[in-house]
Amino acid sequence: MSKYDALWAWIRQNGTARFTLTFAQIEQVTGFPLDHSFLTYKKELAAYGYQVGKISMKGQTVAFQKTEPAETP
Repeated sequence: MSKYDALWAWIRQNGTARFTLTFAQIEQVTGFPLDHSFLTYKKELAAYGYQVGKISMKGQTVAFQKTEPAETP
């Protein structure tokens, strides 16, 4: 079990192909502030069909994007 499981589940449920969350929004989902360990844990997100894009320390944002192929009807 990862400390970021709640965030990964939220991202998967969100379902948007590309989006950005602020550090504050991530803290609301996880219940704790984003810390340096995120750089290690972010690799787990691949199992949920997403990847971490740009992390902006200045803007305090994290970009996410879907990596799974689009579903066909």
